[in-house]
Amino acid sequence: MSTALVSKTQSVAACDLRDWLRQVEATGQLASISGAHWDVELGALTEIILERMPTPPAVMFDSVPGYEPNRRVLANMLESLERTAVTLNLPIDLNTIPLIDALRARLRALQPIKPNVVATGAVMENVERGDRVDLFRFPVPRWHEGDGGRYLGTAHLVITRDPETGVENVGCYRVMLQDKDKVGLYISPGKHGRMHYEKAMKAGKSFPVAMVFGQHPLLFIAASQAVPFGVNEYDWTGGILGQPIDVIKGPLTGLHFPASAEIAIEGEIVPGEMLPEGPFGEWPGYYASARRAEPFVRVKALYYRNDPIICGAAPFKPTIHGMYRSCLRAATVWNGMEQAGVPDIRGVYLPPPAQRFMIVVAIKQRYPGHAKQAALVASQCHAGAYLGRYVIVVDEDIDITNINEVVWAIATRSDPATSIDILRRTWSGPLDPIIQPGQKGHNSRMIIEAVRPYEWRDRFPATSAINTETRKEYSAKWAKELGEIEGRYTRTRARPV
Repeated sequence: MSTALVSKTQSVAACDLRDWLRQVEATGQLASISGAHWDVELGALTEIILERMPTPPAVMFDSVPGYEPNRRVLANMLESLERTAVTLNLPIDLNTIPLIDALRARLRALQPIKPNVVATGAVMENVERGDRVDLFRFPVPRWHEGDGGRYLGTAHLVITRDPETGVENVGCYRVMLQDKDKVGLYISPGKHGRMHYEKAMKAGKSFPVAMVFGQHPLLFIAASQAVPFGVNEYDWTGGILGQPIDVIKGPLTGLHFPASAEIAIEGEIVPGEMLPEGPFGEWPGYYASARRAEPFVRVKALYYRNDPIICGAAPFKPTIHGMYRSCLRAATVWNGMEQAGVPDIRGVYLPPPAQRFMIVVAIKQRYPGHAKQAALVASQCHAGAYLGRYVIVVDEDIDITNINEVVWAIATRSDPATSIDILRRTWSGPLDPIIQPGQKGHNSRMIIEAVRPYEWRDRFPATSAINTETRKEYSAKWAKELGEIEGRYTRTRARPV
């Protein structure tokens, strides 16, 4: 990492979780719950809120039994369009596809900004080393009933360095609390952190690691989503914000972590040392990996702010979460398709229930094979290739954020014999639940052309839906009555306790 050393007083603090919380509170989307237990209860409440509320708030859990009241856990950080927009430095009044479009424009124009290396920061308000390190003093949740332990790292940063090149990477790989000074680390094959670790183990050298367990959600997005190859995650974050973030060079590892972090640790993985890790309920909504021996970090130093906040983003069934992932990946797939030369894309969306497994693309058909081209490129561009399953291409009149309209398009504009193709031996991964253990690595893709057939699209039956002008006219004329009916209907359909 190439950085400039400046004093703390010379730089304006950027990318602070507590500033983000104040912004979210101003939108009315921050709730608090006091007294929930760390063992399953906190996670269960998070899941229930996601299930029951169309726009679930961010939730701050405090007064966790057995812990200091102000040692807190934040959940549901990014599960609304407004909070996603706040985090990505975008206008908060955009609907889904306009937000995705604005985000992809931001990504295309992004100029990475290198961080400032500062001498100290809020994360150094409390410093503990050696025998004083005790991670059990934080209310680390056991998120799901079937989890094999307490997971400190679900919305966090793992900072590693390539032992051959010296290049740093900021990733997000699950972290299980093993002991007061030990944390398990599971990294999927092919991830940068895993490659760094394997190089160190092959050389027989200890592997330095830094971790952060509370930070601005934009840093979590940078760590957990694929940034452009060769771009450092801190640089990418600075580019989204339009200003550099402040980082501290770790005194023990030399690895950089945010100066405004809530909790940070430094430590090392010793060759040959393993502990049982998992299982953990992962993002597909399943326990896709068993309990097995994995490396762990011996924690040498612990740094934390006064009244620290653990950021949590434990995966639940994706039918109830995943908004920010959907928007960000849709933007990157859309950009990838345009860069490959696919014209007249009117929208790209990844329905949150399916996450990576489904991509829906709307196009205005321009030539024979346009829909097939769009489907193939969406399924195999870099952002869409990993762990995909289905790609559906529809006409521009379909609202791709409305799964009912997408299903209607499949049901009425595709014919199984002519509209569906299967790609085999495509890129999968260890968390793909339908692939048998021992066979993971490849999967297949289905591409569905749910469009009016190009050859006779002008003779395809017209839809019977009212047009946009008619809808606006009568919606305005009968706004009061429609509002009253909607209110009564919504109340009667509320989910039971």
